Amino acid sequence: MATEFTILGRGRAGRALAEAWGPRAALMDHDARPDGLVLLAVPDQAIPGLAAHFPDRCVHLAGSLHLEGVPCAHPLTSFDGRARDWTGTPLAMTGAVPDDLRRAFGDLGFAAFDLPAELKPLYHAAAVLSSGHAATLWLGAEALLRAQGVALPGRGLLPLAEATLRNVAERGPAGRTGPFARGDEATIIRDADALPEAWREIFLKLGRSLD
Repeated sequence: MATEFTILGRGRAGRALAEAWGPRAALMDHDARPDGLVLLAVPDQAIPGLAAHFPDRCVHLAGSLHLEGVPCAHPLTSFDGRARDWTGTPLAMTGAVPDDLRRAFGDLGFAAFDLPAELKPLYHAAAVLSSGHAATLWLGAEALLRAQGVALPGRGLLPLAEATLRNVAERGPAGRTGPFARGDEATIIRDADALPEAWREIFLKLGRSLD
């Protein structure tokens, strides 16, 4: 199979997509200047400078950044450098993404939708809340326990996180459990008082953000 386009950038996203596409895509370093269609899998701050080298023939992956005249295809996932099953994973398309790339992403299972440029920051903020911030909360909770000598056996907090996501996926808001969902103020205050001040504020604000 002939190479259809080039992925510029050997980070986790670039490596994962290159592995999944196989011979359809060539994977190159940031400083390469290939011919043909180029997918910029590079940090946001590097995109404007690199895009200038490939006028009218590049697409970037940044979920929040919008460059006039440079289309974007943002996969709503967390890459780890390896090909995965991305069936049903949303793919935000902004601008005129070439048909070859649309088909290539579709062949990997991504579900494309059109995202207006002005909504990209809100879309990306929602992604950060559900991914990066969720990970921070989970790791922070583990650190709080560990600091007090509490070592959870087995898989630790992971089964709770998995069950929570499963319940919400199946039941929506009704899948939310815990003292905030059931209005148990006595437990909320007791739990909050056990936390350091910075975490106490996060605990209370997040818990009441959907009220």
